[in-house]
Amino acid sequence: MTNARPVPGRRPLLGHTVPLLRDPLKFFTSLPAHGEVVKIQLGPLPVHVVTTPELAWQVLATDADKFDKGLVFDKMRPLFGDGLATSNGELNRRQRRLVLPAFGRTRIAGYAENTMTKLAGELAEAWRPGEVVEFDRCMQDLVLTIAGQTLFSTALGDEALAEIRRSIPVMLKYVLIRAFSPKFVEKLPIPPNRRFDAAAARLREVIGETVVAAREGGADHGDLLSMLLLARDEDTGEGMSDRQVHDEVITILTTGAETTAVALAWFFHELGQHPDVERRFHAEVDEVLGGRPARFEDLPDLGYTHQIVNEVVRRTPPLILMRRAREDVELGGVAIPAGSEVAVSQHTLHRDPRWFPDPDRFDPDRWTPGRTAELPKGAYIPFGAGARLCPGHVFAPTEIGIVAATVGARWRLVPVPGQKVYAQIKATMQPNRLPMTVVPRRT
Repeated sequence: MTNARPVPGRRPLLGHTVPLLRDPLKFFTSLPAHGEVVKIQLGPLPVHVVTTPELAWQVLATDADKFDKGLVFDKMRPLFGDGLATSNGELNRRQRRLVLPAFGRTRIAGYAENTMTKLAGELAEAWRPGEVVEFDRCMQDLVLTIAGQTLFSTALGDEALAEIRRSIPVMLKYVLIRAFSPKFVEKLPIPPNRRFDAAAARLREVIGETVVAAREGGADHGDLLSMLLLARDEDTGEGMSDRQVHDEVITILTTGAETTAVALAWFFHELGQHPDVERRFHAEVDEVLGGRPARFEDLPDLGYTHQIVNEVVRRTPPLILMRRAREDVELGGVAIPAGSEVAVSQHTLHRDPRWFPDPDRFDPDRWTPGRTAELPKGAYIPFGAGARLCPGHVFAPTEIGIVAATVGARWRLVPVPGQKVYAQIKATMQPNRLPMTVVPRRT
């Protein structure tokens, strides 16, 4: 076995942090040229990055039991506590058994009917022809409202919903700086740290109060919070403590809402840039919906819409997944010592021209059934893979599909001339600003 090849450009003390934060997409896209397993430095900390689908699948699925969550999740533990995103070992397995039923198909169908379709329809009703909307902010607010009402179906959660809308955008703005900066930086009293910590503290407090009040109420309101409070482990009969429920609620809100809102924003931006795709999308929603809001049962008939969703998510995934080796591991002939940090970059994998020819081109036809069957395991992993696959891997595409089809059945979103739109890398690839003009499809 050999050692991983170091990536050029490391600086004293800071390692590769400067080029990573300056242009993370360019940085990660450059890594495959240096090898299948390469070594970068986050400050003084070495991180092994795998750059092929086969090795990504090995880390996340085949040999998943040889890895724990890594550095980024350690940095997020003060916010997430010991939720699914940060926990390891038996605690993670137990929490997954308790949380997964809340994301079963029957439950998601209920969330879709009671919340997603309803709120998407209300948003579409609220717009006026010719209105210019800040579409990225509209989607962020809509998705956070859907997440909040899915979690808290009663007036009990009104204060929590208000704090969700206030605090989560602040935390997501600074989370990448927090995650990839050397440890001493996160302790400095600089504005990003103060704002992140203040928002996290407010959110944790209000969610904690909401969980305690819901436990005391004792009723099943059919929302996700009730499911978490009532869940029982089949092996022991035990449920989650208030702190465990609190940590899972924070995790669900913070990790799920942002990726969905960003995908919806880019969905309509890409339609505005590709009239042929937009025409096919509108033809499909007209045939399936006839102008009404989309429902859960419509999704199987919205095949081209689903292809657009996949292509958007391919191009705008979370930047990186981190793991830590629990024991000595071999990856592609490279020795990975126990305790080493290992990273999988979805952005790198999703732009691999071997599997996605002309990867910068927007092409929903990549996702026709015949072509997707050719993809190797690990080439497309927006929600991770293996035993730690994100519990929201069905919830998120369902929400994106319902909202996109409901909006598209009634409106065209037309880009504002002269507005330059580009990706800002925060927790995800957010558009910098996305004003769009609302144009009715029917008069």
